[in-house]
Amino acid sequence: QVQLVESGGGLVQAGGSLRLSCAASGRTFSSYATGWFRQAPGKEREFVAVITWSGRITYYAKSVKDRFTISRDNAKITVYLQMNSLKPEDTAIYYCADSRRGSWPPTIYEYDYWGQGTQVTVSS
Repeated sequence: QVQLVESGGGLVQAGGSLRLSCAASGRTFSSYATGWFRQAPGKEREFVAVITWSGRITYYAKSVKDRFTISRDNAKITVYLQMNSLKPEDTAIYYCADSRRGSWPPTIYEYDYWGQGTQVTVSS
């Protein structure tokens, strides 16, 4: 089992920045990759970014590329999502998830563990 806890969400004005954290505990040593997803009201959950366990390979959704940066600190078993130049359409609940297997980038169905999410609200 793996437990994931997100933090760092909040209210920010458009153009501002936030850094989300995803702290993992439990059987983290067999992780393949960690991803961030988001879900806005009335919309499906969508992929944001993913990073391999080593941290060497990352992949982003087109809508956030060049604005968001995913990184990890394996000593702290924490994955971060630095979000810059935020837009109102970035408003959503942000979830981190852990994948143990699969293709690259993993599909949403290839994530085995999920956190409870953290709310990000961007005002115009």
